[in-house]
Order: sequence, then structure tokens, then C-alpha cells
Amino acid sequence: MKIPKVTIILVSAALLFVLWEQSRDQPEPVDASRFTNLSANPVERSVAVDWVITQIPAVCENATGQNRDAEAYRECVSGAEARTSSCRRAIYDRFPGVIASEGVFRDLSITAMNCLVPRSGMVDAR
Repeated sequence: MKIPKVTIILVSAALLFVLWEQSRDQPEPVDASRFTNLSANPVERSVAVDWVITQIPAVCENATGQNRDAEAYRECVSGAEARTSSCRRAIYDRFPGVIASEGVFRDLSITAMNCLVPRSGMVDAR
């Protein structure tokens, strides 16, 4: 059986891309203070969404009322991580490429968190 040259070229290119992607310098994590003065220092939408996604553990801890050892917390985190791609797509369709105001950042954050960790309409009156 003869392997087509195109297959070898495509697989080689894919492997080179993976190696290149892994060897690139990873960006520094963004601190929440980066979003304090957006009118003077706007941020790209992707940076804001990436930051919201890093907040999944805290959002799940708040949503479940459980600590990180609880099953409900782990289910929340795994569900949120499974939804990141679809939530990211929804946010990118709805918000501008550059976030230049606190109001837009607030709306983006709330929308993303509600997508990642959806809550029922029930009010918990503890």
C-alpha cells in the first residue's frame, strides 16, 4: 500500500504547527486591575474573555456555595470548561473587538459568566 505524498505533507505540517505553538512564549496572566481604566487603556475582547474564563473556579465556588473539594463544585467547573468554546463564540458575536468602557466590560463579563455557569431562575432566600 502506497501512502500519498499529500498525506505525509499535511501530517508533517500539523506536527510542525503543534511544536511551534508549544514553543511560543505564553502571555503573562492578566490581572483584574488591567480593566480599571478602559477609556484610557482599552483592551481587546479576547483578553477580557480569557480573563473571565480564568475566573471559572471562583464563579463556581460562588454559584454552588461549595468548596473546591465538593462534587457540585467539580461538576460546575467541568461543565463550564466544556462550554468555553460555545460561550466564547457567542461573546465574540455580540461584543466589539475592543472593549473601551467599563459598561461594555461589565456586560461582557456578566454575559460570559452566565453562559459559562448558567443559574436557574430560582431565588435562594437563605
